[in-house]
Amino acid sequence: MDASVLLALRDPAGIPFYPVVFQVLYVLTWALHAAFVLLALGSMGLSLYGTTKQKDDPYWKILTPHLIQTGKLSVSILIVLGVAPLLFTQVIYDPNWYVANTLSGMWVFIFIYTLLVGYTMYYWYYYANRAKEGGGKLIGLISFLILVFAGVLMHNFAVTSIMPNEWMEMYAPNGVVDNSGWTFNIDLVRLIFIVSLAIPVIGIFLQNYSRFLSTRKDFEERFVDYCAVLGTRIGVVGLLISAVTFVIWMLSAGYLMNPVSIAIIVGVVILLLMVYSNSNSYITTGVLVVVALLISSLREVIRFDIMTGLGYNIYDYPVNLEIPTITMFLLTFLIMGGIGVAYLLTMSWKVGKINGVFDGSKDKAVTRLGNYTLSIMVVWMVIYFGWGMFILFNNIL
Repeated sequence: MDASVLLALRDPAGIPFYPVVFQVLYVLTWALHAAFVLLALGSMGLSLYGTTKQKDDPYWKILTPHLIQTGKLSVSILIVLGVAPLLFTQVIYDPNWYVANTLSGMWVFIFIYTLLVGYTMYYWYYYANRAKEGGGKLIGLISFLILVFAGVLMHNFAVTSIMPNEWMEMYAPNGVVDNSGWTFNIDLVRLIFIVSLAIPVIGIFLQNYSRFLSTRKDFEERFVDYCAVLGTRIGVVGLLISAVTFVIWMLSAGYLMNPVSIAIIVGVVILLLMVYSNSNSYITTGVLVVVALLISSLREVIRFDIMTGLGYNIYDYPVNLEIPTITMFLLTFLIMGGIGVAYLLTMSWKVGKINGVFDGSKDKAVTRLGNYTLSIMVVWMVIYFGWGMFILFNNIL
């Protein structure tokens, strides 16, 4: 595979803004998506263990339904957030994404229905466990395995997209064209590392969970302490496993001494000390976010190096500035999205901190943020559809 083929696959219309912006957005959105993927895997996996304990253990009777609910919400969020990194990598690495989808077309088709079935069965698991007696074990396990399989398929697409030198052999093995769409590639060490991160993520989540509940009078102090200790143990073990698998991955990829890899290792060591001490899990979560961004950056460094080695440089991509579109996107992402998320997080925080029923209409901060969100949404819809109609009729009349 040479640069001429890759360059020929580029969109002749170019891209609407500078490539580095899409590159940064890709790193950011992938980290956000991965965070909820890992939280979903960790919470669901631990909830399955909880279903074997909750019938006889009062602590797990409380914790297990909360883990199931966390997993359910995380899956919905990771699906929504998963769209953005795909779009951003598609913009600047369109040959990679489209070729991967062509070579693995049948797996892409299966992926959509796998996700649909897995999430639907998750709701079955959620309702089967409503009695808090350990129900729905089998359904939960099947749902968990289906969703893990969906993650493996997405891993296949990502790995295939960074193997341009082997695309021709995948397309026509031994000179015979194979258009079945069953191409499947896996980097086992890389996959194990990414999946292993679910362990420290759920451990830190439990530390946050216990810290959050520590001000509630309707939860026993012993239960809160139990969750904190459990989170610390899981977090420490998980970080050690992730650290080992990360070093093995970097050795096999030849990036162990890369500055980003070293920064990740330093970050993991800091995380390990903070999780072990559990002095302030909220600050620990902040460090975890930084490490997640570094891991996302490292994935981009590897992809960028592979492509530039073949003569494909995203910074050479033709740019046709389209300021109105970019402005609309940034205003939507930063203002409408930012205020909307702030409203939901503020309300969720205060609901969790209040004993009894929370009346948001009597809370100034929640009411103000809710009104801002609603007003901005209305303005956004008027501008979006009005602008679209203007462009449409301006071009056809």
